[in-house]
Amino acid sequence: MKYLLLFSFYIASIFPSEMLAQIQTPFEYLDVFQLEYANDPQISPDGKHVVYRRTGFDIMEDKSTASLWLIDVDGNNHRKLTSQDKAEGNAIWSPNCDQIAFTSGTENGSEIYVYWLQSGTLARLTQLEMSPSSLAWSPDGKSIAFTMKVAAKAPVIAMMPEKPKDAKWAKTPRITDRLKHEADGAGYIKPGFTHIFTISAEGGSPRQLTSGEFNHRGGLSWAPDGTKIYFSANLNADWEYDFRNSEVYSVDTRNLQIKTLTDRNGPDGNPMISPDGKHIAYVGFEDKVQAYQVRQLHIMDSNGDNVKSISEALDRDIDNATWASDSKGLYFMYNDKGITKLAYISINGNVTDIADNVGGTTLGRPYASGNFSVSNNGTIAYTISKPDRPAEIAITSKGNKGAKTITALNEDILAYRKLGKVEEMWYTSSVDNRDIQGYAVYPPDYDSAKKYPLLVENHGGPILNYGPHFSAEMQLYAAAGYIVFYPNPRGSTSYGEEFGNLLYNNYPGEDYNDVMDGVDAMIAKGNVDAGKLYVTGGSAGGIMTAWMIGKNNRFKAAVVAKPVMNWISKTLVADNYYGYANSRYPGQPWENFDVYWKFSPLSLVGNVETPTMVMVGMDDLRTPPSEAKQLYHALKLRKIETVLVEIPEASHGIAARPSNLITKIAHTLAWFDKYK
Repeated sequence: MKYLLLFSFYIASIFPSEMLAQIQTPFEYLDVFQLEYANDPQISPDGKHVVYRRTGFDIMEDKSTASLWLIDVDGNNHRKLTSQDKAEGNAIWSPNCDQIAFTSGTENGSEIYVYWLQSGTLARLTQLEMSPSSLAWSPDGKSIAFTMKVAAKAPVIAMMPEKPKDAKWAKTPRITDRLKHEADGAGYIKPGFTHIFTISAEGGSPRQLTSGEFNHRGGLSWAPDGTKIYFSANLNADWEYDFRNSEVYSVDTRNLQIKTLTDRNGPDGNPMISPDGKHIAYVGFEDKVQAYQVRQLHIMDSNGDNVKSISEALDRDIDNATWASDSKGLYFMYNDKGITKLAYISINGNVTDIADNVGGTTLGRPYASGNFSVSNNGTIAYTISKPDRPAEIAITSKGNKGAKTITALNEDILAYRKLGKVEEMWYTSSVDNRDIQGYAVYPPDYDSAKKYPLLVENHGGPILNYGPHFSAEMQLYAAAGYIVFYPNPRGSTSYGEEFGNLLYNNYPGEDYNDVMDGVDAMIAKGNVDAGKLYVTGGSAGGIMTAWMIGKNNRFKAAVVAKPVMNWISKTLVADNYYGYANSRYPGQPWENFDVYWKFSPLSLVGNVETPTMVMVGMDDLRTPPSEAKQLYHALKLRKIETVLVEIPEASHGIAARPSNLITKIAHTLAWFDKYK
């Protein structure tokens, strides 16, 4: 004991307590289970409180867990909203701030609950056949509107004879006649249509406001007098094949009459009536049938007249628009050069940036994300993104030069981890001298005097973007000793419509050159070992990875995750099989076989010499396992070093379960380490 005390004294003398508190270790696989992030912050109309969804992970059940938490805007009184140990979400404040409605899971699906702030009383309002969504309080606080799927019967083709008693016959066949009948992550979609309902805030029976064989999805917006609810849908007779189109409608809550307020070829959605009831704002565009089009913010009179776009000059997608309480403008989010911004736009189209660090709600890879809400007095709650932290809740307002972060969900783990530095970089495309943006993550103990292996990570989409957000994948790659480079080549969003649409009838195309130019730019910095290059990516990133190793042999190893290898087979077997013709490639595969094959990475497989791991989720419906197997089988036949990793119980979003995220990263690093 004496020697132990002396040793403890010696350690304390050379490492003061404040230094001991800052000792950091590298980010590790199991740390993923300790991460949390804030999402969907809903500030009360009086600007005093924020209710938000706090998401973490259960290491024993290998799944995410989410519950609602309440906090004052000054950061005090942070507590769990209810004592329920169930999934909670979709929280909305009543107009007078005394109640919070939300959805919570039960044994039979989600239900609507109400929480009374003053008393702490919790009540379940519903017992529904299906799960509700898109909750919206009526202006008088007496009703709640929501959407819910109403089941329909599957088609019956033949009448089977009755089986003998206790006979063990095979299950009946699953029959569908719908264009859209399955979805990645959800599997088979049961027949039915989504409709709008209302229910008394005191409980009772739901009232169905819409009907027919049409889907009424998305957000709901009550007229100030409560007589109408505005929504978007496609009520055209040929809606199933006219799948890119939608319009703005209103339904009268008294007589259920529906009025059409927009009429053009393209998606018009997310209608929001202004607080004074004079204007409706909505997001959409005239469909030109191309790879990418910017979603513009429009306003029109409440009767549908005087339509105009107020965001056309911005040339960026408008997200999560919400009216200011004075009806003179709207708050919204947009992505600009990899950064997610929060801004305000007047009804005349003048834009004022408020914050440039929104996001942090995607933990696997650093995609754009995030959300916000605004109180009647202009106080804003939003998810703040930092390169070294998942999303927290921050408070700001228009004209405020800064923001106050009021949560610290990850300090118990990340304060004690040494993370890789994230650095923005710009370089010039060799194709047309365009400026291309990328990001690099450096090993935690980076030494500028040394050279490191380079790991290229291609983003999915391809109409998406990466940004300077926290990413468990990038940090684990960096912790393993790699400089990680992730670019936003042409086709990425946040650089305008023309840049995103460069992939129209040309994918993969010069986006390949943009990535390789970035690799050369990284090497030119002098810190990369040009003989140790590695490449990976998932989905569209898997396509790019397969394309890259078919175009050159510069990489020592590759991991191609959930790719499309053959556009002909992919287009007709994926869950979104009907959506590619003309917007991605001209015509259907049987009409333009040569073009579909020309852009298929499988057409280059005869050139591949790179050792390649092929990875896919076994339940993937977006890029089905048959696509990955085409690459694996081709490489095996050519006797190229390869291995197939099939992840069970994983859909296209392999990282949906924490252990699968770890599986993906661990196998990628093991493959690369084999060829160091």
